Amino acid sequence: MKTFHDLLFHRRSIRKYTEQLLSPDDVKLIMEAGLVAPSSKGKMPWQFVVVDDKQKLAALSQCKDFGAKPITGCALAIVVVVDPYESDVWIEDASIAAFAMQLQAQDLGLGSCWIQIRDRFDNQAIPAEDNVKNLLDIPENMRVVCILSIGHVGEERKALEESKCRWEKVHVGSWRHAGDE
Repeated sequence: MKTFHDLLFHRRSIRKYTEQLLSPDDVKLIMEAGLVAPSSKGKMPWQFVVVDDKQKLAALSQCKDFGAKPITGCALAIVVVVDPYESDVWIEDASIAAFAMQLQAQDLGLGSCWIQIRDRFDNQAIPAEDNVKNLLDIPENMRVVCILSIGHVGEERKALEESKCRWEKVHVGSWRHAGDE
């Protein structure tokens, strides 16, 4: 059985997927991971728009100038939406829920990629968030943090090695500069 450590080191951003669809059971498990993710004061201010329509996926892949192309080939996209008036830490809450879904996808042997939407723009300087809201009829008061592309892995990515851990970024007791002893 995999350990959590293995899960973290094997999770990589996957940008190419096979044509294989996701099973309803896998989709349910991924959504449950987001729905039960921890949040500040247990407010769970997020909502998710699940998209599997190929035309909508293609349109979502054009929502910003760069970095949304993986949506075109994925089996499923999850748009992570949050009500900023429900929580003062809505960005953090939504991010935790999104990462929980990515870890669940990885645990199922699937690939995923975080597509940043908040504070990103298309090639005409229109906020990506506005493009996504218009396409999916998301209410104006809601915020779109990211889109997760999810599917069966269509590219090989090596697991991270422990040598990638940059221990100089860990400070014990107080801030220490590299080389301080």
